[in-house]
Amino acid sequence: MTRFRTLFRAGLLTFFAFLIPLAAQAAPFAAFVMDGRTGKQIHAQNADTRLHPASLTKMMTLYMAFTAIERGQVRLDTRFTVSSRAAAEPPSRLGLRAGQQIELRYLIRAAAVKSANDAATVIGENLAGSVPQFAAQMTGMAQALGMRNTQFRNANGLTESGHFSTARDMTTLGRRLFYDFPQYYSIFSRRSADAGIATVRSTNRTFLDNYAGADGIKTGYTRAAGFNLTASAQRGSKRIIATVLGGTSTAQRNAVMAQLLDMGFGKAPTRVKEIKPAPPQYIVEHKSSRKVTVAAAQKSSARPTAKAAVPASVAKASVASKSLNSALNEAMALAASEPPARQPTGAEQSSAGVRLASSARPPGRPGGRASAADEAVKTALADTAPAASSVSGGLSVSARPVAAPRGRAVATQTAAAASTANIVPAAASDDLALEASPKPQRRSETVIVGEGGGSGPERKPTEKVARASSSGGQAWGVSLGRYRNRDQADERLIQVAMQESDALDGALRHIRESSKGYEATFVGLSQSAAAKACANLSAQDQRCDVTAP
Repeated sequence: MTRFRTLFRAGLLTFFAFLIPLAAQAAPFAAFVMDGRTGKQIHAQNADTRLHPASLTKMMTLYMAFTAIERGQVRLDTRFTVSSRAAAEPPSRLGLRAGQQIELRYLIRAAAVKSANDAATVIGENLAGSVPQFAAQMTGMAQALGMRNTQFRNANGLTESGHFSTARDMTTLGRRLFYDFPQYYSIFSRRSADAGIATVRSTNRTFLDNYAGADGIKTGYTRAAGFNLTASAQRGSKRIIATVLGGTSTAQRNAVMAQLLDMGFGKAPTRVKEIKPAPPQYIVEHKSSRKVTVAAAQKSSARPTAKAAVPASVAKASVASKSLNSALNEAMALAASEPPARQPTGAEQSSAGVRLASSARPPGRPGGRASAADEAVKTALADTAPAASSVSGGLSVSARPVAAPRGRAVATQTAAAASTANIVPAAASDDLALEASPKPQRRSETVIVGEGGGSGPERKPTEKVARASSSGGQAWGVSLGRYRNRDQADERLIQVAMQESDALDGALRHIRESSKGYEATFVGLSQSAAAKACANLSAQDQRCDVTAP
């Protein structure tokens, strides 16, 4: 018996010794909320801390693909070749094989909807020639978009040294996808899609189905990153875009995101002047070290113009003389020589750098007049028939990809769109390191505090925390104390709602106004749930009282 006890204790010590490093490696939490119409901050928490973005990386991969399509470098029916590296990527995967050829349209669907790592790698390799070259271009584009704390090392977001971003930067990227490529943005709201060799299901369908107004955009997960999400939602005239990094589970991440978006809709003004982001600019630096600015700006319009009606000669003339790869590579050279956090001056912004063609805000809801380009794009990304290119105006029907024979090695071919120019590698400077970013707060303190400007509409006295309680007879509640004004009471309720999401699941937050102040309460709980929530809060020295029916 003594021997058994000794072995049992030794086993327990080994088990807990294994758990300690796992707990120490828990991903830090970060969040950022933005008014999508203006780009103004509503809430920030560890927003500039450099963390692992995981598959949120694919938002930039897709941004680069959409840019290449718009510049005429590739078309939606361009067939990309799968390399052995891409075929060997870990899940999530589309199931591509080395040597296989597949149309870009299917790769876009797989990367956006299923978050397929192999599809993202194929896109990067065929656009730039290799993953390192594509990652350098992604970093250059990030700098041009104002993402000052982002650096990429691959196209799919798998954990790699030197690959990082922030909640603020990912939210900025989500907004750019919405404004710069409205004709492709709907791909992020798909619950499923035809990816050529398989029908793929969305990794974000749960949130899309359960949050009113949500229409995108991207999830992400790795052990190092935790559960990440950049989401966008529209209600009435308001559009809110937010990012959560370091969630502890899919359910917890989605619950936190719902609270952040609720906060955003409550804080954002109903009427505001829309501020569209300017097209990204590049200052091209040639080998002679003489700075030359080359303008390739395209005027924005209310709706994307139908490029099919433009003669081929004119269309070619409208594309910048330098390819996207060359422009990005030269931009990287300049970015490497300047501090990333430096903001361009007004004079620099006024000088016409190389501008990428950017589209205006998406057209209105169904019922308005759709331009020829709108219809062409919808057809292009539809799950049924092959589509018309948004650049050339019409593509011939192409067959679906055929898987290469198993067991036979086929050399990876470089796509025609890949640049032959020398690629400038991303600089591994001290300011582009995870360690250089602000140290995140402890997870136990990562409760959300409402902030930001904007005078929102008058709040209703009762609001949902997650979903309405179905019990019908639960009349117990929790009181968090009285506050000087309604905003303080509401912010406290939001903090606790996310902190105790399990115990308060199904509760309603309610603010009771009296001559003594504004009492923050949760109602619609069972006695056990109310007691559990208060016990958890009291253990953290936070005020809480159980209220009986």
